[in-house]
Amino acid sequence: MSSAIVHEPSSSDSAAEDPVAPTEGLPPVQRNLGVWSRVRRNVSAQIGAALIAVIVLMGVGAPLLSAWDPDGINPAARNKTPGYETTIRDDDGNKVAYRALMGTDTLGRDIYTRVLYGARVSLVIGVSVAALSVAIGLALGVVAGYFRWLDGLVMRFMDGLMAIPAILLAIALVSLSGASLTTVIIAITIPQVPTVVRLVRSIVLMIREEPYVEAAISVGTPTPKILWRHVLPNTFAPLIVQATFLCGSAILLEAILSFLGVGMPSDVPTWGNIMAEGRSLFQIYPHMILFPGIFLAVTVLAINMLGDGLRDSIDPRMSKQL
Repeated sequence: MSSAIVHEPSSSDSAAEDPVAPTEGLPPVQRNLGVWSRVRRNVSAQIGAALIAVIVLMGVGAPLLSAWDPDGINPAARNKTPGYETTIRDDDGNKVAYRALMGTDTLGRDIYTRVLYGARVSLVIGVSVAALSVAIGLALGVVAGYFRWLDGLVMRFMDGLMAIPAILLAIALVSLSGASLTTVIIAITIPQVPTVVRLVRSIVLMIREEPYVEAAISVGTPTPKILWRHVLPNTFAPLIVQATFLCGSAILLEAILSFLGVGMPSDVPTWGNIMAEGRSLFQIYPHMILFPGIFLAVTVLAINMLGDGLRDSIDPRMSKQL
């Protein structure tokens, strides 16, 4: 009579079957460390981060990458195609060689230089909108999710904001306050806040029912300490993912507003303004819209790739189901 050998699964076997198993049940800080280790191995996140780094360097180093003034007008070089070469005089009266890598616009301004400086404005608006939206949405979401008596009041107000199309709300706010960098950032931020509030509220509602939170409440732990130690750490990773998508959406929305003529002032070099100035001559000189449009598309794509990589790294099981 032979005896059956029963094999009990070890912890290593469980980890091999479920890649998320090593981080389950760990404190939020250690669990987030596991998330970032997966982010470093995610191809989508790496490509997105590399493209964003290149665009940031181009914006920051614009004075080094181009010696020309983005607002410098040269009537003799109007509507020139990419690669146009000529000789012009600098501020000291000396003749210097000039080459328009991306052509010139209707005022003779160098499109390559304006595209580089336009990256600065787009990145500042994108990062500012993402930071403000996350900060405001985090505060309101925690209040709505943890304090039940404020939930209905906060969420009904957020539902009212979400009922208004973001582009129409932004146009109305800019039209009332006037076009400026601060106004555009505020106008784009307000429609983005409800999305963050709903995300944070859903997370807080789940965390509030966890045994360790209920235990902390039962022993009389102060509410600020519970929020700081148990609730907020669980919102960091999802909020970082959400911030990337908000950044890309803000850059795209700013370009739309500028293209419609209600965004940044027309004398500020932004990708939307550059495309707006060249739309009337698009069929004859497509380069006026083509190059800023390519930079806009690549920037938004890179940010979305980084966001997708972060999302898949936070919950690898989601990527398997897709």
